[in-house]
Amino acid sequence: MCSVCGCGAGETRIEGAGARHAHVHTHADGTTHAHAHDHDHDHDEHEQHDHHQHHDHDHHHGDGVIDYGNGPAHVPGLSKARTVAIEQEILSKNNAAAGENRAYFNARGILALNLVSSPGSGKTTLLVKTIECLAAEAAIAVVEGDQQTSNDAARIRATGVPAIQVNTGKGCHLDADMVAHAVAHLRPGDDSVLFIENVGNLVCPAAFDLGEAHKVVILSVTEGEDKPLKYPDMFHAADLMIIAKIDLLPHVDFNVAETIANARKVNPRIRVLQLSARTGEGLDAWVQWIKAAHTMARTGRVAPTPVGGARGA
Repeated sequence: MCSVCGCGAGETRIEGAGARHAHVHTHADGTTHAHAHDHDHDHDEHEQHDHHQHHDHDHHHGDGVIDYGNGPAHVPGLSKARTVAIEQEILSKNNAAAGENRAYFNARGILALNLVSSPGSGKTTLLVKTIECLAAEAAIAVVEGDQQTSNDAARIRATGVPAIQVNTGKGCHLDADMVAHAVAHLRPGDDSVLFIENVGNLVCPAAFDLGEAHKVVILSVTEGEDKPLKYPDMFHAADLMIIAKIDLLPHVDFNVAETIANARKVNPRIRVLQLSARTGEGLDAWVQWIKAAHTMARTGRVAPTPVGGARGA
């Protein structure tokens, strides 16, 4: 169970993990590497073998399950101060893992983008269209996060791009350690683009840094204009907001200007793009933003400003 948000993490499955135990490390000299080892020994042997201090002990089983041993979030009798301390400890461990991920990506010129949204916003459809636009110009890999099924990873792989599915069970978000394990199996190439499609949820993913260069929040016009005010942490954490499904604007009661104003109430620096994955309107501005971000990742410079265009803000 997630000690920060209270969700039940349950069993986390990573496709193809088998009985391998993988970690990504960054050492004091800046060297970053991933390694894997079998988990067919007992716990005493594991403690002696794994001399690195990792973010909570987890177990790999022969059926491809990575089981994150998260304890209960709320225990009767715990004081508020103690609860806050536990939450801070969990986030501190996650941030340490995120730092390792970020160092790994930076050392290899990999642009990692964390796509977040409510369920049904169109993340996967947009991702498929984005891959179609970018595949000829950049190597792409995808980490797919969902509570159950590998449907989205299958859709991504149908484009010819490698993808790995992370099923979080009862958990409502990916964390940095899950991403590290997925990346160790996925092995994205140097100078590639890594898309991380998070579990559909506008609450918990806001608190968990995955080591990404940017959080991109996707809000479809079938949702309410007040979403940024209802879920301020997510919109505050995001660098870019995509207003998706704009082809439906003639058929829904949705005020674009009000939505942008609400987003900027909680995050004055947020950039906005409007697009339709179905018709292709606005896709070019999104693709150009990714290309600019990719160039920055490869050259180690600062983050870009999104390309606006007629539908940008």
